[in-house]
Amino acid sequence: MAPAPSQANTDEHWKKTSRLMFTHLGVWFFFGYVVHMFVVPLNKIIIPVLGFPLGFYMAAQGSLIVFVVMLFMFAKQQDKIDRDYGMAEDD
Repeated sequence: MAPAPSQANTDEHWKKTSRLMFTHLGVWFFFGYVVHMFVVPLNKIIIPVLGFPLGFYMAAQGSLIVFVVMLFMFAKQQDKIDRDYGMAEDD
C-alpha cells in the first residue's frame, strides 16, 4: 500500500486539477455557446473545400469535434498531473 500523500502535495494536486478543469470548462463554454451566438456572422464565411458556411459547420460538426478532442486531452493532462503528484491509479 502506498503511503498517504502530504497535505501540501494534496493541495498542489488539487490546485493544478482545478486549473485544468476550469480551463477546459472555458473552452467548452466558448465552443458550446459563444460560437453558436455568432452563427449568422460566421455564415458569411464559406469553407472553400466543403462549400459550407462556417457558422453552419461549427454548429453542426465543429463543436462536436472540439469536444471529443478535449475529452482525450483532458484525460491525458489529468493523468500526467496525477502521476506527477503520486496519485495515479494503477493500470
